[in-house]
Amino acid sequence: MTNNDIFKKLRVALKFRDDDIVDILQLVDFKISKSELGAFFRKEDHPNYMECGDQVLRNFLNGLVLHLRGTKDNPKNPGEVLLGNTSAMPKPKPKNRPKTGEKRDYKGDFKSKQLKKVDNALSSVKYKNKKKS
Repeated sequence: MTNNDIFKKLRVALKFRDDDIVDILQLVDFKISKSELGAFFRKEDHPNYMECGDQVLRNFLNGLVLHLRGTKDNPKNPGEVLLGNTSAMPKPKPKNRPKTGEKRDYKGDFKSKQLKKVDNALSSVKYKNKKKS
């Protein structure tokens, strides 16, 4: 497994964008552009592909530790940092919001709604999946 593969997998697993990676690398005073990052994430047969060196991956991992754990002076909880990262995505708004002071009327869950749609007049059929010789 190459450094590029490790870098790609970490990026996907932690849901990082190029801006996030650049910010993390700046925590350890390592400057890199978005276009250089894009070269790391390309396929090997692409003309602009570039191998990720040990120094880049090492600095990213050190910056990731600072990003998640914080420093000795200002420690962070890694779980909260990761949850804060996913909360940046917009959440869908609930439909039919109740007015102020009203209680929301839940008319059952999804399964009960689906069971109401089933036609009870139909009987179940048993299938025999035997091969004919």
